[in-house]
Amino acid sequence: MADDNIQSNLPPLTLHIPEPKFRPGDTVDYSDLQIPEAGAQARPDINSTPREMQDLVYDMVRVLDDDHKAVGPWDPKLDDEILLKMLRTMVQVRTFDDRLHRQQRQGKTSFYMKCTGEEATSVAAAMALHGDDMCFPSYRQQGILFVRGYPMIEMVNQIFSNKADKLKGRQLPIMYSSSELNFFTVSGNLTTQYPQAVGWAMASASKGDNRIAAAWCGEGSTAEGDFHAAMTFAAVYNAPVIMNVINNQWAISSFSGFAGAERTTFAARGAGYGIAALRVDGNDPLAVYAATSWAAERARTNQGPTLIEHFTYRAEAHSTSDDPTAYRSAQEREEWPLGDPIMRLKRHLIRRGVWSEDQQEALDAECLEAVKETVKEAAKNGILGHGLHQPFETMFQDVFEDMPWHLKEQAEQANKEREIKWPS
Repeated sequence: MADDNIQSNLPPLTLHIPEPKFRPGDTVDYSDLQIPEAGAQARPDINSTPREMQDLVYDMVRVLDDDHKAVGPWDPKLDDEILLKMLRTMVQVRTFDDRLHRQQRQGKTSFYMKCTGEEATSVAAAMALHGDDMCFPSYRQQGILFVRGYPMIEMVNQIFSNKADKLKGRQLPIMYSSSELNFFTVSGNLTTQYPQAVGWAMASASKGDNRIAAAWCGEGSTAEGDFHAAMTFAAVYNAPVIMNVINNQWAISSFSGFAGAERTTFAARGAGYGIAALRVDGNDPLAVYAATSWAAERARTNQGPTLIEHFTYRAEAHSTSDDPTAYRSAQEREEWPLGDPIMRLKRHLIRRGVWSEDQQEALDAECLEAVKETVKEAAKNGILGHGLHQPFETMFQDVFEDMPWHLKEQAEQANKEREIKWPS
């Protein structure tokens, strides 16, 4: 038994409550943020053990330097055509986001989420994967669909939940799905996609297939139990999966410290499970591509899973239901030391002599016009508030292959009540 006199001399216990460094009105100073020199990180062999590459969970893989050159062993050495496609796709995503955000403010849809500043973490990553690799996204990875050629009008139809919505109005806007493009249905429940991705990857391996899986979640989602269950299964069964953590510094109103960022990096969680892990400059499209390509090759050669922490910044609100000015300094976006992914790639291409400011202006205008026309066309199928777009009976369909008796009974009752209330 402990001595009561000794215990009485101890200070009282205190609970630590994480607190962000900057609040509204504060001057932002990122000088304590350690940003390593681009090109200084070693690129380990594909068959390196997680223990051999533990330094990379605290470092940061970077390719584009301050002079907009691609440097170091992680440079993927992509040709101009691929880089120009990457730039175009990121511009398309940002233009789409801006326009559809405006549609929500006009009351044409109920909800929207932008990925401004994070485009590289989905676009560059998707370009490094094979088209038949299975993607398990979170709600800010619309860039994957753009890379894989999903029709933009189908995205707008889903956002408007209109009569042409392939999901029949059953999903929250922006929660897309495309089995044809190997894009798993976006879920509003945090991190459910992680164990699903690992399970899919395990199934692919057990069948002797050559397709791998990739999943995305925000840094706050790493505090969910599903994340840790997925990590355990991935490590134990050596699943061919890439697990992307988008560390954009903020959840809807709480900063990354509430998910553990004050203690260590999110990449370090991979090391704790014996999983290869990389910490990457998420605003450097070339670094994201290189890291994803490395992890994909590792998975395809039965070397196991990889956790990638993309260190980036959520430049806009969490969603149209959020007001970030209520909890963070307006200077954060301006002062973010890793810049903007579109701007960085544009400057790199200009330095390579294959792009110009005039061409960028023309691309911006072209993308805006394309989105405007698509939104106008999709609105012909209906928008929010224009009434019931899907036939009433579809509410009861697609739950079971053959509708059971009790559901048929409910459908008949609902139809009778509907006829009484709205006889026309």
